Amino acid sequence: MKTLLPPGRTSRALAAATDTAALACGWWLIALSVFTCIEMLGRKVFGFSLQGVDEIGSYTYAIVGSIGFAHTLVSRSHTRVDFLLSRFPTRMRSVLNLSAILSLTALAALCGWRALHVMLESIDLRATASTPLATPMWMPQAIWLAGYALFAAVSLWAAFYALRLFVRGDHAKVNDIFGPQTLDEEIEAETELHLHTEETPAAPPAAVAIEEPRLGVQA
Repeated sequence: MKTLLPPGRTSRALAAATDTAALACGWWLIALSVFTCIEMLGRKVFGFSLQGVDEIGSYTYAIVGSIGFAHTLVSRSHTRVDFLLSRFPTRMRSVLNLSAILSLTALAALCGWRALHVMLESIDLRATASTPLATPMWMPQAIWLAGYALFAAVSLWAAFYALRLFVRGDHAKVNDIFGPQTLDEEIEAETELHLHTEETPAAPPAAVAIEEPRLGVQA
């Protein structure tokens, strides 16, 4: 699968971190769905409640969202509006793709800064949730902040790579890596199958021995 991170140890570490976090989120979502089913059956049938499943669910969706931004960026899966992009020349498309990753980096940094501000404010006020669990708000907010920090780190490293390619004048590579995925790349990313875009020359047909018909009459 093609990624927008440059080759190297730092990129491998960031990709491993996003993969691990995404897998953890996936398993936790499965566990949360099980707890939600138990909560629903308990309330409707047995008259009991686990107390706090809905609260944990709200924290979960915020955390999964912040981590999902980072994982989606590494895999180049963010939605792009590209119906006009292909009509521009190579250099102009390179400028637009560079602007896209730089603006996304600025957005990731803003989200991380605001998440830090919210967490520090919760610590200062000793804020707790007004629920039966009375969760100290800084705890889920710290994980939420970690997700945005990972998103900011990935986007910053990718933006640095795009800027380096652009300054070097490699506009075709900027478009290839930071542009929208092609249909073949989307299929490859979803199925993990490599599709060959170049046609493979057909092998020459095997020689077939043809027996000449016999004209004589068999005795």
